[in-house]
Amino acid sequence: LSSYLVLLAAAICTKAGKAIVSRQFVEMTRTRIEGLLAAFPKLMGTGKQHTFVETDSVRYVYQPLEKLYMVLVTTKNSNILEDLETLRLFSRVIPEYCRVLEEGEISEHCFDLIFAFDEIVALGYRENVNLAQIRTFTEMDSHEEKVFRAVRETQEREANAEMKRKAKELQQARRDAERAGRKAPGFGGFGSSGMSNLSPAAIIAESMVEPEKPKMASAPVRPSGPSKALKLGAKGKEVDNFVDKLMSEGENVIPSAGKKQSDVSKVLQPPVNTEGVHLKIEEKISLTCGRDGGLQNMEVLGIITLRVTDETNGRIRLHVNNNDKKGVQLQTHPNVDKKLFTADSLIGLKNPDKAFPLNNDVGILKWRLQTTEESLIPLTINCWPSENGSGCDVNIEYELQEESLELNDVIITIPVPSGVGAPVIGDLDGEYRHDSRKNILEWCLPVIDENNKTGSLEFSIAGKPNDFFPVSVSFVSRRNYSDIQVDSVTHVEGGSLVKFSTETLFVVDKYEIL
Repeated sequence: LSSYLVLLAAAICTKAGKAIVSRQFVEMTRTRIEGLLAAFPKLMGTGKQHTFVETDSVRYVYQPLEKLYMVLVTTKNSNILEDLETLRLFSRVIPEYCRVLEEGEISEHCFDLIFAFDEIVALGYRENVNLAQIRTFTEMDSHEEKVFRAVRETQEREANAEMKRKAKELQQARRDAERAGRKAPGFGGFGSSGMSNLSPAAIIAESMVEPEKPKMASAPVRPSGPSKALKLGAKGKEVDNFVDKLMSEGENVIPSAGKKQSDVSKVLQPPVNTEGVHLKIEEKISLTCGRDGGLQNMEVLGIITLRVTDETNGRIRLHVNNNDKKGVQLQTHPNVDKKLFTADSLIGLKNPDKAFPLNNDVGILKWRLQTTEESLIPLTINCWPSENGSGCDVNIEYELQEESLELNDVIITIPVPSGVGAPVIGDLDGEYRHDSRKNILEWCLPVIDENNKTGSLEFSIAGKPNDFFPVSVSFVSRRNYSDIQVDSVTHVEGGSLVKFSTETLFVVDKYEIL
């Protein structure tokens, strides 16, 4: 029956025919759909109990929703029985996202409704889905969206780090000029009148820079003003009054931690020059640990995706170099020759005369590792809160167990109690952010690798030991956990080598210490 259904648009409109949400499934101008919906109420006669009305060109199939209408605009040769069945499904989707059937509520959830509508109909034809499947599809996480958000957050952090670095240079230049008895040099092309020529943004940025630490050989240099920040030992950070005030008001301030921010955004950038044969190797990890030790569950899922954009390279074989020692389970695509892969680690089609699809991402090999073996945890986190007289001293440390990995943009998030002020930071590797609105402390580490295997953070704050769990971790990496790579690609005929490019990504799905 579905071949007879040609659905032009699905809309929720007022009794007067004003469109609130409308999804067109064929090319149609806004003026056209608004005109169709405006004409719809005028076609309905009073007292009639019909569920559809027709004009010379279209059919309206509708269902009243209190003060609104759910309307499908179809062609006149569509199957009316299937139209009505589709209408019922559209109408049942709306309460999934809207508590009340009113114009304001519909407008607020318009994108949720459009996404759900797209699961029901594709290119004007009804998809074979039910309500439960629609709910599942619209709630599914998007890996691409997570990667996009990670890139955006990284770029924002880099911009802040660059602003502080520039301000620090400016501050140092002024100090040097004052020591030499000269006027402070001008900046930004405004002349040489010192502070008066700085933009307000530059002044604020400079104020947020932590005073530089003295070199070991020189006498200690004290900050120009008194500091109200407390210390937790010899490595405590001294923060100037302006920064301290911002932090007490709940603003996010990252004090300098002595380590230069690396160019993390490059980690997630796709290769600029991809070849006619391009491979994407993606892995994601889901891990849950107990706070007292013990791995409750760890799962790593991986996939190799092939994209061929050069038709001369369609008939190829890929040699997989599997260096996994952890016991992952491998599975090839049904169209891939499994015997060839088992015998020679080669991925090729069962029918060697056929070519891989052109300009399509094709999953050719996937793998899975599920374990409770603690030695396989890539990055261990130990969090030790201990009560003192006025709250808790919290010591948290990390250790990279899988030394072949390089983890970038690592963020370890620790919950903190609300309404008790900012934590007092002691010993610190990396940087931190306190978000008083979300009640979290984020410990930020640009890179963790074999040269930076361990690190620690100490802080004090009012609270109880249970307040600081669950600890969660996120990171991205250009090296995969399972060490499965493609090391060569060859033509089926002749066996000559084919040039190819590879993109590897290892990301976190869930990583929690409960």
